[in-house]
Amino acid sequence: MKKVWLFVLLTLLLTACSSEPKNESGKGGKMEKIHFALDWTPNTNHTGLYIAQEKDYFKEAGLDVEIMLPGEAGADHLVASGKAQFGIGAQESITEARVQDIPIVSIAAILQHNTSGFASIKKSGIKSPKNYEGKTYGGWGAPVEQAVISSLMTQENADVDKVKFISMGNSDFFTAVERDIDFAWIYYAWTGIEAELRGIDLNMQYLKDYSDKLDYYTPVIITNEKMISDNPDTVQAFIKAIAKGYEFAIDNPEEGAKILLKAVPDLDEKLVKASQEWISPKYKDDAAHWGEQKVEIWENYANWMTENDLLDGDFTAQDAFTNKFLPK
Repeated sequence: MKKVWLFVLLTLLLTACSSEPKNESGKGGKMEKIHFALDWTPNTNHTGLYIAQEKDYFKEAGLDVEIMLPGEAGADHLVASGKAQFGIGAQESITEARVQDIPIVSIAAILQHNTSGFASIKKSGIKSPKNYEGKTYGGWGAPVEQAVISSLMTQENADVDKVKFISMGNSDFFTAVERDIDFAWIYYAWTGIEAELRGIDLNMQYLKDYSDKLDYYTPVIITNEKMISDNPDTVQAFIKAIAKGYEFAIDNPEEGAKILLKAVPDLDEKLVKASQEWISPKYKDDAAHWGEQKVEIWENYANWMTENDLLDGDFTAQDAFTNKFLPK
């Protein structure tokens, strides 16, 4: 019922709202206003965006880009409704959205491989999914969490019913593991690096090490179908500029970190610099070019979701992403 209501709401928003009016660059010096919605507070997943802004890559493309925090609505909803032309999403949420006919599309992969996994303090003794038995997991209450943990444990003949699931609420990982949980789902580029800086030894079970189907794209750059059909030149210009930003970060992680810190000075300097050093090689990794996506990655994850009763309808991978706007 909740999903049906969400679909109706977004359909109404899409009918009522369209993308920002387009101002052609070069005609009287006008710039096209673009809203870009982050998925979370600024971090090194977003460095290429801030580089593109700082180095005028967007300006050179005729774009005036405003970076927005997602708020309660979330980046997916802002982009689907046209409140933001672009944003940051993830393959898992796009897959769920597409089967509900919510028309968001991934137009570039920020990272080639899933860097997330289940983390615990080393002294907890959790060395593999088998050790989740009798432990407490802290999460946000989504059905996918138990499905992922169950799939990992099943490989080791372990029983997911022996795991206690609780909500972490607003607690961060470090507070929660000291207080009331044993392990949680983290992205190593941020929380894992922070643990290193704190001198805390972690045990990690990366999802991609247990199943190819869980090595999906997260995060990604998203837009909506209306932008692609009505303003393909804008999409092309935006992706060209942001690709330059991420390519710069790949080659210059130290300077990339400085640019992110200049844009968001409240961030922890040591964390940003260490995280950037770790993540910069992973933006492109083994792909021929930054941003590329493969249909089998999208199909594999959708198949996994279907096998675990997490999808309510049919999913067509070719409609969920495109590489056509990436620089050749």
